Amino acid sequence: MDVAANHLNSLDLPGAPEQCRVVVAMSGGVDSSVVAALLKEQGYDVVGVTMQLYDQGEAEHRPGSCCAGQDIFDARQAASRLGIPHYVLDYETRFRAKVIDAFAQSYADGETPIPCVTCNQQIKFTDLFDMARDLGADALATGHYIASRADGAGRALYRAKDSDRDQSYFLFATTREQLQMLRFPLGEMSKPEVREHARRFGLAIADKPDSQDICFVPTGRYSDIVERLAPQAAAPGEIVHVDGRVLGRHSGVMHYTIGQRRGLGLGSAGASAGEPLYVVKIDAAKARVTVGPRSALATKQVALRDVNWIGPGALEDVAAAGLEIAVRVRSTRPPVPAVLESRNGEICVEFVDDESGVAPGQACVFYENAEPRARVLGGGFIRSTQAATMAVEPLSRAASA
Repeated sequence: MDVAANHLNSLDLPGAPEQCRVVVAMSGGVDSSVVAALLKEQGYDVVGVTMQLYDQGEAEHRPGSCCAGQDIFDARQAASRLGIPHYVLDYETRFRAKVIDAFAQSYADGETPIPCVTCNQQIKFTDLFDMARDLGADALATGHYIASRADGAGRALYRAKDSDRDQSYFLFATTREQLQMLRFPLGEMSKPEVREHARRFGLAIADKPDSQDICFVPTGRYSDIVERLAPQAAAPGEIVHVDGRVLGRHSGVMHYTIGQRRGLGLGSAGASAGEPLYVVKIDAAKARVTVGPRSALATKQVALRDVNWIGPGALEDVAAAGLEIAVRVRSTRPPVPAVLESRNGEICVEFVDDESGVAPGQACVFYENAEPRARVLGGGFIRSTQAATMAVEPLSRAASA
């Protein structure tokens, strides 16, 4: 028996590191560069791959971008420093079709999109997977702050050790099949530790700023892209109070998101309302923005679409029975108690305590519990919300037990 072939290395792969090829998705930032350096140091056969996702010229001199211009140069320089092969793949056409166009349409539909999730789901963990396999890779590693560990014959996702850097919210759509090949070496590290490794390896980008969320907006004004690709999002309309009063006019639903308080454009009309006003509803079909007091933001339940389940058992079974979980509806919020259920053929989440400012288009990510290192169970995109003031059917057996 070949003992070495049956030994699992640090990536939970059989055999010695030098027998395993690992493709590292290198964005040009410090995180993915350190991943490549650490794996190279451990003896793995490392290949760096950088995806060009949008026009290099527009983003070349803008700090905080990724996957274009200076970032491609930085990734190439890091790979050269490490002595590993490096390839640049042109995914600009696919990125525009799958991410940028979808981003604009989501705003036109009155939603608040999260393009980073779409990019991971539609580009990085699909097209890049195919390229990694073509290169003969045993694993695909990224610089995300999230942990994965063996779970029987499969693998499970967990929140990162560094809760301030945890990126599980953006990776809920990762499938069981993808988890088999994906590895996240930074899941057990803090950002300062990563930067210290970068300095140890002599990487020029050790102190490079983190990338921005919306990487493909070169001017920082997402409305410019939305108006060009989905002009209906710029159609003017009414701003109305929840009590029915028309308070003013707006220049397009794309300028608003649920929970927004500043920049409503109401002037004296807003001041005369006698209380701070927030966006509580966006009706894109009628080009209408509804505002109201903070209490009107309270949400009791959300219905989800495109749900991905990577927890134990089958989604249909756990939702039918009702499952107590924790969820996040914004990347900046901590997980809160909720109940996952199936209602009228839809997967829904009911919050134990009302959540505020929940926006369609955002993700609702499932966790086993609210603990810092909790397992990620999946999630879905918020299709619709139900205000706390509306009647809600009785909770499931799991919640009322």
